[in-house]
Amino acid sequence: MKNIRIPALCSLLMTLWQGPASAQDALVEVKTMTPETALKLASASLKSCREQGFQVAVAVVDRMGVTQVMLRDRFAGAHTPDTAERKAWTAVSFREDTLALSESTHADSPQSGVRHVTNALMLGGGVPVEAGGSIVGGVGISGAPGGPQDDACARAGIDAISDDLEF
Repeated sequence: MKNIRIPALCSLLMTLWQGPASAQDALVEVKTMTPETALKLASASLKSCREQGFQVAVAVVDRMGVTQVMLRDRFAGAHTPDTAERKAWTAVSFREDTLALSESTHADSPQSGVRHVTNALMLGGGVPVEAGGSIVGGVGISGAPGGPQDDACARAGIDAISDDLEF
């Protein structure tokens, strides 16, 4: 019995002693937008909505959903900053634009339960921002006449920074 325990114990100790094969296994590298890029995105999105006659709020969040920039046009409703932030947060949290989520989570769908997640807002106007195949942030718009118009303004903002995001 002693002869079986010693090799098993040695094998266990060697496994524990080795630890991770390299730092690559223990660390994760992430990218996120700089504040300057987030501001450029928000400004371009606001400009797109203004050109269409919409008074909106624009929120840009980092890849974790934390607000980097909030811009509210002078006549945008009082509710629009919170709504824009929630749309941007939802887009990065669910890794999907909120226009698509509004359709896939309707009341009769199997996914409708996600509408009850705190802070999630399944209304069009939240779009994840991607670079190099990864989500680096999100933008949310609130105040245009509907979700498709909010979504279009968000995408115009993303188009304005697309060259900045290529690496």
